[in-house]
Parts: sequence; structure tokens; C-alpha cells
Amino acid sequence: MPDETPRPQPPQDVQEVGSPQQFAALAHPLRQRLLFALGHRPATISGLAAQLEVGKGNVAHHLKVLREAGLVYVAETRQVRGGTEQHYQRTARRMLIAEPAGAGTVAMFGAFAQELDRSAAETVVTLRHLRLTPEQARVLGETLARLVDEAEEGAADDAVHGVLVAMYERARPEAGGPV
Repeated sequence: MPDETPRPQPPQDVQEVGSPQQFAALAHPLRQRLLFALGHRPATISGLAAQLEVGKGNVAHHLKVLREAGLVYVAETRQVRGGTEQHYQRTARRMLIAEPAGAGTVAMFGAFAQELDRSAAETVVTLRHLRLTPEQARVLGETLARLVDEAEEGAADDAVHGVLVAMYERARPEAGGPV
């Protein structure tokens, strides 16, 4: 039977990521994977290590970096067999990177690639370039964000699906350069 214990929800719905310390914390694919794993409920170092198939010491180190950057917190502590078990949680359900930095974006895509490699289900990855007016781009961006925000969550024992949405304006080619 699945764990029916109510878990604390992240204190924020959306957290804007923008400090250099936060970008540095996001610049490692394992930290990205830890944030993915903490997206629905708190977890212990042991639980995360087993889920992500990495060592507990490695998980502990990267959680410390994420905690110091204000991206995760200790949601619950319990005494177990003479020790203290800590359950970590993301500080927000969604993290908005207002001005994506190169290192954080590279790490996010690295973590995304690792998740794709581990997925047993068929995946969908599409890259398409569209010519849009500023108004069309605004409407499309708002529609994509709304689709993800309004997606209904299934039951706790349903499979977790990752959704990565990115929309950007391509840099214009330099005069005389390739199109």
C-alpha cells in the first residue's frame, strides 16, 4: 500500500532563481536530478540515493549545496535507530529561471538527457523554429506555460513524467553570415 502520510507542500508555488549562488547550484546535472526527484514529495538522502542510483555521500554533498542556495530545505526530521533522518523538499513547486545562464542551462539539459536515457517509456522531443510576430510569440509562450501549469496531477502511485518547455528567440545572423 502506498504511503498515505500527508507530506508538507513546498512553501511557494513559484520561486524565481536569479542569484549567482543559485546558478552555481544549478550548474551540476545531479543537482538538477535531485530537484526533479524532490518535485512531488520530500525524500531522505538514502531514498534519493537509491532512486537516482548514486552514493549517499554524493547526494548529501549536493543537497547541502542546494540547501545553501535556498533551493531545498529540511521539511521534516525524525528520530530513527539513534539517529536523525531528514526529509528534504524543494522550496517551490516550480522554479522560474528569469534570465537563464549558460552553465545552468547546460546542466539542466544534461540532467534532462540523463532522465531520457533512463526512461522506459517512449519519449517526445521536438525542436522546431517558427517565424512569429511578437504578438504570436507572446501568445504561444503564455499558452505553453498555461498547458504545463494546468496539467492535472494523477494519483501518487502513477508514473512521474518530466516536461521541459523552452521558447526563445533565435539570435539573428550577422550580416553576410549563414541563415
